[in-house]
Amino acid sequence: MNLISCKNLTVNYDKEAAVENLSFSVSFKDYIFILGENGSGKSTLLKTILNLKKKSKGEIFFENLKRNEIGYLPQRITLKKDFPSTVFEIVLSGFVSCCSLFYSKKQKLKVLQILKSLKLENIKNVSFKELSKGQQQKVLLARALCATKKVLFLDEPCANLDPVFTKEFYSLIKKLNEEKNVAIVMVSHDIEAAILNAKKILHIKKKVLFFGEIQDYLKSEFAKVFLRK
Repeated sequence: MNLISCKNLTVNYDKEAAVENLSFSVSFKDYIFILGENGSGKSTLLKTILNLKKKSKGEIFFENLKRNEIGYLPQRITLKKDFPSTVFEIVLSGFVSCCSLFYSKKQKLKVLQILKSLKLENIKNVSFKELSKGQQQKVLLARALCATKKVLFLDEPCANLDPVFTKEFYSLIKKLNEEKNVAIVMVSHDIEAAILNAKKILHIKKKVLFFGEIQDYLKSEFAKVFLRK
């Protein structure tokens, strides 16, 4: 069952294509790593699907999924050093796109469930600014999960994390995919993590170089080149 399909998608910057004639789909329970060199259009692709950037050509189709039902963990989130919110408040703000004036009791209970599942319940009242980078990333993951039950987009989620937190983070994502049936679409340069975790690979260089099962990708010329880097 497809959730998102991109057909002949093109995104231009100053008349130059950042993404060109790109087609791929995200299906129920997928775990897709998007690989490619710097400047190949990986982050642009995610932002265009999320309507954070405008497409120039092509179509994006949503099936049994609304655009605001996609969980998203961006590459960088800039917060002021004196940002006062607690972990609980940060995670609860993930519901902002689907509530009116006030958060419901059901949403607050959902936050507690997510915090417990990510082993964050013991720091729910701690100020976000006091956390380590790894803890902050887990909190932002919890926030993204408030927005979705079906698909989660992550843009270089383990950048600048130490090896221990990186391993734990990948374990959490894999558990979400396998046990909660959340489809994962992750931009990354980490080919080793892709080999260990991905079900499919989308390798792009503005255009699609490869899209398919991980087993087939590892036999391709693109993988051989990427693995040598």
